[in-house]
Amino acid sequence: MQFGVTVPNNWGIEDVNEALAFGPLAEALGYDSVWVMDHLFNNGYIRERLDDKPYYHPLATLTYLSATTSRVLLGTSVLVLPYHNPVELAKYTATLDQMSGGRVTLGIGVGAMTEEFEALGIPMSERASLTNECIRVMRELWSNPAPSYHSRRWNFDDLRFSPKPVQQPHIPIWVGGASPGAIRRAARMGDGWHPSGVSPEEYASRKAEIAELAQAAGRNVDNMVWSARVEVEATPGPSSERAASRSRIPGHDLEQTALSIAAYRDAGVEHLVLALNTGDVNRIRELMESLANETIPQFR
Repeated sequence: MQFGVTVPNNWGIEDVNEALAFGPLAEALGYDSVWVMDHLFNNGYIRERLDDKPYYHPLATLTYLSATTSRVLLGTSVLVLPYHNPVELAKYTATLDQMSGGRVTLGIGVGAMTEEFEALGIPMSERASLTNECIRVMRELWSNPAPSYHSRRWNFDDLRFSPKPVQQPHIPIWVGGASPGAIRRAARMGDGWHPSGVSPEEYASRKAEIAELAQAAGRNVDNMVWSARVEVEATPGPSSERAASRSRIPGHDLEQTALSIAAYRDAGVEHLVLALNTGDVNRIRELMESLANETIPQFR
């Protein structure tokens, strides 16, 4: 079983260097991957949590970390694909894949924050089709020496696109979400499945559904990566008391944390990303160290 940890680009940490320091720390502690999250505006529930405190760009954060780490996978959990131009995103991530020596993985999702879609002028009704088409455009640009794509939104051929990513035929795309649409997208288009907010029981049943749909589509399920992001409660509270039966892990109770991780392992998760739910840099460091030294070795 592999383990990732989130770098707190999304927790309003005023000193960006304090947030960035968690990438090298994660690598030194033996984590397999580091992950960042994606929102462009501080509105909706993000505004309630941060107001005008910083929410750092996920790809800028990973670019910095590509230079301060050498081994860990660099992932997005998740990039809201409809927010981004797929041509620019393909260029940026292929460049980052070159800079990092082939360590980029894109966790992607369709998004769910109505206020942000409205602010960006993107119809939420088109988010699923936008996501599917963005995946197709990026893969065409990454893998085809003479890329060509024609649709209502994007129209190009007879051009060159470089650099190509180190990873071939393309950068891995792990599909986030657990809705019926996300299940179909993961089965038909995903290199992996990477939901958040699902219990081990839900994970097991939906993984089986994805595998069945993927096989029906003629895909080799053995090539897929089975991942999940779980929220780790940094301090005791009412939500953490119910963590074992839901989709959150009580980080203050290492025995219960191990039981929760074991449940996800038994449900079929191969790469578990631990999202540390706090902007307290001292608590993040403490959690990362205790999990790496006391809990994760039980699952290696």
